[in-house]
Amino acid sequence: MERLEAMTIFVAVVDEGGFAAAARKLKISPPVVTRAVNSLEARMGVRLLARTTRVVRLTEVGARYADDCRRLLADLAELEEAAAGTHQSIRGRLVMTAPAMFGRMYITPIVMAYLRSYPDTEVECRFVDRVVNMMDEGVDVAIRIGVLQDSSYQALPVGQVRRVVCASPAYLSEHGAPRAPADLRQHALIATTGLTPSPIWRFDQAGEQVMVQVRPRLMVSSNDDAITAATGGFGIARLLSYMVARPLAEGALTEVLHGHDTAILPIHVIQHEGRHAAGKVRAFLDLATTTLRGDAALQLQKAGRTRK
Repeated sequence: MERLEAMTIFVAVVDEGGFAAAARKLKISPPVVTRAVNSLEARMGVRLLARTTRVVRLTEVGARYADDCRRLLADLAELEEAAAGTHQSIRGRLVMTAPAMFGRMYITPIVMAYLRSYPDTEVECRFVDRVVNMMDEGVDVAIRIGVLQDSSYQALPVGQVRRVVCASPAYLSEHGAPRAPADLRQHALIATTGLTPSPIWRFDQAGEQVMVQVRPRLMVSSNDDAITAATGGFGIARLLSYMVARPLAEGALTEVLHGHDTAILPIHVIQHEGRHAAGKVRAFLDLATTTLRGDAALQLQKAGRTRK
């Protein structure tokens, strides 16, 4: 069997998590998939996959070989595109992920512009408030807010946000505004399970970190619900600056605890193929980075971080 074809099939088995799923993806029969993997293992004299009746797992050698195959196949695809004069042809299916509210507010318009610009593309958006494993879940591009934990990805910085403590003017008129982080304990607090899973809210006060243990009266699963509760006058919420930029500008919310900083959180667009990324990925990265970097609400340092 052609070795490159066998490599392609092997990578599909790894990405899809099994022989049958790879066969469906490639539209070939399961025996062809099995023969391809067996031929690679026989040629090298090593076991690439550990198989059981229920699970297919990569061996240590198989994991390294899968990464090498991806790089080789990406290089070949790039060479073929250049030789055929179709390097600028953008086509295929792109899978991307972002935090739920950020995806709705910022990424959906970018995706629509991308699809209009490249009619031969398809996009699947997975907007969820959790860290998605890009390799395991077949994701091409991700938006991450916060310090990156995995340095193996290519990360493009596009902005910064911070946590904002805010409440409606009606709530503050009735209950007063907290003057220091410790005063929050005397107020009705609103928190989201995704954004604020910890009962500790951290602030900087006169250059020192202050930690306040809070007990929210209202816990909600989405940031939209937290904003609704806060603008409705229920209590004080702590949300990311991009989430409340509009209600703050419109006067529906008022920021409190000015001068008590919280850390700036970077925003990155990340992908895992590096310079070998497919044309569809590179085109999306170019559009997303240009658009997000041009949004003033995401550029705190350039805006001087007014109204802290």
